[in-house]
Amino acid sequence: MTAGERVVVVGAGVTGLTTAVVLAEAGASVHVIAEQVPGVTSLAAGAMWGPYLVEPKDKVDQWGQRSLEIFRKLAEDPDTGVRLASGIEASRTAEAPPDWATTLPGFRPCESAELPPGFIGGYRFTVPLIDMPTYLDYLLRRLRAASGTVERRRLASLADAGLAPLVVNCAGLGARDLVPDPDLRPIRGQHVVVTNPGLTEFFSEDTGSSPYLLCFYPHGDTVVLGGTAIDGEGSLTPDDKAAAGILARCAQVEPRLAQARVLEHRIGARPTRATVRVEAERDEEGGTVVVHNYGHGGAGVTLSWGCAEETEELLSAK
Repeated sequence: MTAGERVVVVGAGVTGLTTAVVLAEAGASVHVIAEQVPGVTSLAAGAMWGPYLVEPKDKVDQWGQRSLEIFRKLAEDPDTGVRLASGIEASRTAEAPPDWATTLPGFRPCESAELPPGFIGGYRFTVPLIDMPTYLDYLLRRLRAASGTVERRRLASLADAGLAPLVVNCAGLGARDLVPDPDLRPIRGQHVVVTNPGLTEFFSEDTGSSPYLLCFYPHGDTVVLGGTAIDGEGSLTPDDKAAAGILARCAQVEPRLAQARVLEHRIGARPTRATVRVEAERDEEGGTVVVHNYGHGGAGVTLSWGCAEETEELLSAK
């Protein structure tokens, strides 16, 4: 990749927009093509930094730590939608803390008095929280400031992106058809956004592989409540029963949420595969270099900057 070289980025979720920003600020002429700008799955995220059921571990650790460094810097500017927040991850069983949590500032085991009824263990730490609508708007502003352009269009294939020597596939779940990649599957996630009754700290339950999550992330005047992880389900239609379950689980931990007013429902389909795919391939017929950057599951935000920088390295090596 040389200065001014044209790069088409397919997809405008957090992965696509972050990658586009990194490439544009490195001097490429970046054009983003996406059906939805920004992507609805990224808009639906909670979002808290933290590797969430994603592989391969060695690369995930590397990508996640790089993203963490950048989010900490972004948290210095309130206009980014990123802030550092303290909170608790708790468990109803005697679970060891995840490796990534033990390295975070303020990490310590919770005292029993800090835990809600029914929980027997937990850990307190400080981590970036990201208000996704604000953050995605920030990424779009930053992209345009670097002369990047955005086009809303549905693609039938990666070749449909037009003539470009370099293409980056950040299509998320759309990569299942565009690549195609039959190993890619949706995991439906639903959040409920409510008015904030005065919360400043996050709470998350270690629910393992359960499809029923329990978490809440305060963002100023609002709180994002979660959630669900329905494997194989890609519908983006709100589920009233699921929403009622989310509200009930969260209010059991934080009773003040029982009186909060529901503002909206956010639904996304996490693009999931056995391992995140960040790799380059060349179309021998057309000569186009394609770098794939998708399959992040529920860790798209967490891995976004690390994967974007590796994408830029792969393009520069071609």
